[in-house]
Amino acid sequence: MQLSTDGFESYNMAVPTVFGQNVDYAQVVKHYAESAKEDRRKYSPSRFVSEEIRVKIGDPDLDHVSTSYVERNNLSIRTFNRRMTRLTCAFSRKVENHAHQLAINFVHANFCRINRTIRCTPAMAAGITSSIWDVADLVKFADEYEVTKSRDLRAFVPQHPHVA
Repeated sequence: MQLSTDGFESYNMAVPTVFGQNVDYAQVVKHYAESAKEDRRKYSPSRFVSEEIRVKIGDPDLDHVSTSYVERNNLSIRTFNRRMTRLTCAFSRKVENHAHQLAINFVHANFCRINRTIRCTPAMAAGITSSIWDVADLVKFADEYEVTKSRDLRAFVPQHPHVA
């Protein structure tokens, strides 16, 4: 398995703790120019100067070391979830509500929204479902799950009528 992260210092301890030596891991460290004093007041990134790839564990394929996919996912989260938008007034009063809202967002993105690149939902591309779900399907799934109180969703998902 290959893993790429940015240069956030905490990853240096977290990745070996979670994966041990069972991962090919590299960091993409980006270097930015110093901002002029007047530029520090505005909310915009500094000018990109260069990037450095640091191999941390194993033998990662350097042609595939990238943070593009996770950054695109982060952008999608911020775009479709007001609570994750920068400089916003939207928030959750309880962490549980925040977690539930994120779960709804991820389920909708994977089961209900067609991805323009793959021309279907990610769940359809992965072979989990054979059709696009709508809100009624999501509610039905949630209700069925609450009734069964299943802890293993992989065992539960095939019972849904839209599963391939």
